[in-house]
Amino acid sequence: MIKLKCLIVEDEPLAAEGLEAFIRQTPVLEFAGACSDGLAAIEFLKNNPVDVLFLDIHLPKLKGLDFLKTLKDPPQVILTTAYHQYALEGYELNVVDYLLKPFGFTRFLAAVDKLRIPMPAQSNPALQQPERPFRFFNENKRQVRVFNDEILYVESLKEYVKIHTTTGETIVTRFQMGEFEGHLKDENLLRIHRSFLVAKDKVKAFSAVEVEIGGKKLPIGSSYRAEVGKALKGMAE
Repeated sequence: MIKLKCLIVEDEPLAAEGLEAFIRQTPVLEFAGACSDGLAAIEFLKNNPVDVLFLDIHLPKLKGLDFLKTLKDPPQVILTTAYHQYALEGYELNVVDYLLKPFGFTRFLAAVDKLRIPMPAQSNPALQQPERPFRFFNENKRQVRVFNDEILYVESLKEYVKIHTTTGETIVTRFQMGEFEGHLKDENLLRIHRSFLVAKDKVKAFSAVEVEIGGKKLPIGSSYRAEVGKALKGMAE
């Protein structure tokens, strides 16, 4: 399994220790180090490339967002702060998530779920297999791998979604539907209703008002009907 190397940039020792403990408990993450300010982090990154920054905003010497702006090719960033008013500026800098202190392990894992995990490289090109995209999703404090091509449909449960798969397994994870759709970025997934996404290549039948998939009949929202019809008819051409 590929692990994402993580650097903590945090001036509060207890907060840094807590983050380190969370990282060490998470299978897809690897603790790379911790720095107490942005200047120290700049020096660290010169010789130690990392995949993820857990970055506090209020740092001595150089503020967290100012430090982030100095990086020409920044890694993935999860902000950690006690101040909510910086959320908009953080997202303008393409941060992955914004953890508002104090936060627990469950909220931490929800942020980790949004990180991009690269596919492992294979040393012998002759042995390389076609890329099969997948994501790890947090369910009950464990990371569950879901291959994109195993997704049948996704059902909204308000603050959570339920992922129905071809294996019969279902995964419930903390995402709003629009957020999940943007996170996965899979062109095979089609929004048919505000509460449902379906895998286009697994639709068995459809009408103007419903889609049949995996033995289930799912409604098509009135505002989605034209787009759904166009997308599914286009697959048959």
